[in-house]
Amino acid sequence: MKNTDNRLVYSDEIGTDCPRCGKALKKCSCQASPKKSEGPVRVERQTRGRKGKGVSLISGLPLAEAQLKDLAKELKQRCGCGGTVKNGIIEIQTDQRDLLIEELLKKGYHAKKAGG
Repeated sequence: MKNTDNRLVYSDEIGTDCPRCGKALKKCSCQASPKKSEGPVRVERQTRGRKGKGVSLISGLPLAEAQLKDLAKELKQRCGCGGTVKNGIIEIQTDQRDLLIEELLKKGYHAKKAGG
């Protein structure tokens, strides 16, 4: 006889499952609503931990993970450089913040420079 009582008792992680349907986020079909933006989209330059090479960080976008990846792909192609999406933040391997802000404004986001 199978034991069907396999409930999770305790976990300190949210995990990679959709909170609505319980499937893996990559296979989720319900598209759980993304976080709401807390203000303007911020584009900042960072060199810390990158051996002096600057990257542009784009944070505050109210998009789901798949939509962030699509936007990151478009921005990387526009800048002609590489990049990635980590923890809801797009990292572009360039210091073309003005170009990135211009592209985000064209897409309808309220973007501004952050930092120095």
